[in-house]
Amino acid sequence: MITTSVAEAAQVLQQGKVLAYPTEAVWGLGCDPYNETAFLEILKLKQRPIEKGVILLAGQLSQVEHLLTDIDPTIREQIIHSWTQRSKTERATTWLLPADDQIPAWIKGDHPQVAVRVTNHPLCTALCNAFNGFIVSTSANPAGLEPARSLQEANQYFGSDLNYLNGDLGLSREPSKIIDASTGAIIRA
Repeated sequence: MITTSVAEAAQVLQQGKVLAYPTEAVWGLGCDPYNETAFLEILKLKQRPIEKGVILLAGQLSQVEHLLTDIDPTIREQIIHSWTQRSKTERATTWLLPADDQIPAWIKGDHPQVAVRVTNHPLCTALCNAFNGFIVSTSANPAGLEPARSLQEANQYFGSDLNYLNGDLGLSREPSKIIDASTGAIIRA
């Protein structure tokens, strides 16, 4: 299925299916992070080991605030600023945050933290809000290949059996940088 309806795409996620959708810089694969079957389908599509973990994408700060409660206040403000004060062309930032008991083990992989990003991409924001929470977000590509940058490329990778939310990529040229909130270390520059 290919749709331009955010409501239909959110319904796909609620039904436990995988969805390909445009993000700030590349196409992503997403699902309900609490649906292990859907999550394992993403790993199968990507040929990605579960140990690596994935990013959770949120449409608004309130969807991830529970993960910020144990963060140093100065770092917390830096995280919030990177999510809320970023221009549409500026590269997105994903933060490694302490995972609480609401985060399924399969999302984290072999890590004690969870990777989280609050997006300013209008379609992703609308999708997370229509889904009423964060969603899995991992690049739409099999392991070792370049991430899809169009619906056509995603479809070439995964075929017509996958569900697609068609729309425009954001204005960022690169996938999000990843920073460890506990150490300040840049994991992906």
